[in-house]
Amino acid sequence: MFIQKRQFRRRTFEKKKEEFDSKLLDLARVTRVTAGGRRLRFRAAMVIGDKKARVGFGIAKGKDVAQAVEKATRKAKKNLIKVLIVNETIPHPVEAKFGAARVMLKPQRKGRGLVAGGTIRIICTLAGIKNISSKIIGRTGNKINNAKATIKALKELKHADTSTKTKT
Repeated sequence: MFIQKRQFRRRTFEKKKEEFDSKLLDLARVTRVTAGGRRLRFRAAMVIGDKKARVGFGIAKGKDVAQAVEKATRKAKKNLIKVLIVNETIPHPVEAKFGAARVMLKPQRKGRGLVAGGTIRIICTLAGIKNISSKIIGRTGNKINNAKATIKALKELKHADTSTKTKT
């Protein structure tokens, strides 16, 4: 008598590793007042990055927190920018303004670390910048405007050889 052994294949579901790290920058409950009462929604601001010179920022609203975060992450993936990084820092000082927020970023020598606060620190970490000095100029505590100003400043970075050419 021949007994056949059944071998069951155990299905292993491997969760696909996320390409980007994400960080919730700001979460706010926003209200629209109508004749029928207040309508509550949530606004999420997300920053995503791969720590290899790509970073993105997105803002979205949703009926609940999870929906707002998901939509903001999708928008951040659409708004990815490539950051110019030379020796773990930026090639030259840069300044940008968005709304009332003014941001100044300066390169630092290796080993100095991230000298940045709040919003700028999160964006630079997710972009993969390890040595930088920064300053938020003015008295704005608006995280969204600070983030947009930082992204704008990082977009303005040029290669060191093209930015240092002088007219002769």
